[in-house]
Amino acid sequence: MDSKLQTMGRQIVVLDRGWVYVGDVSKTDEVVTIANAKNVRRWGTRKGLGELATEGPKPNTVLDEAGTVTAPMRAVIHFIACPAQF
Repeated sequence: MDSKLQTMGRQIVVLDRGWVYVGDVSKTDEVVTIANAKNVRRWGTRKGLGELATEGPKPNTVLDEAGTVTAPMRAVIHFIACPAQF
């Protein structure tokens, strides 16, 4: 199994059980690490996570500082590239 580290830049990461984080992502085949992570508690958008990723937080968005989050890759539902600043 290849466990080479891949840096993915700023991403919104949707994990199973409803957890959503935004941060600087790196991953191997087995683990995803989200540095400078913020938990997206409330999206605050009209058009979902894509709007949040491209336009950044809205007035009703609620983000909670989360430090560094590590999760197994099997828990990842999907990644959304995030050019917006958080």
